[in-house]
Amino acid sequence: MSFMWSSMVWMPWLFCAKRGSTILLDLNLPRKDGREVLADVKSDESLRSIPVVVWTSSRAEEDVTTSYELQASAFVTKPVDLDGFKKIIHGIESFWLSVVRFPPEK
Repeated sequence: MSFMWSSMVWMPWLFCAKRGSTILLDLNLPRKDGREVLADVKSDESLRSIPVVVWTSSRAEEDVTTSYELQASAFVTKPVDLDGFKKIIHGIESFWLSVVRFPPEK
């Protein structure tokens, strides 16, 4: 798994992403809101096939609905404890990087 911590470098980083990548996106990014990043990714033909898992502390139904309307692949609320955090990260990694099958590159 690769991590990008700044919303300011998201676009150059995404162009380096390859098929089989998964984006773990926090909604509460500094400077550029995660919803904006999600909309940008899903509106870019070269990026839209990359799964985006929204990863946030929010439990608001509006955030869940908006994320799926913007074509998020999944919405995960961050756990408050370290063990829960590790378990969810492992589950996301296992599912999206080992279980899911992607179409071949064109």
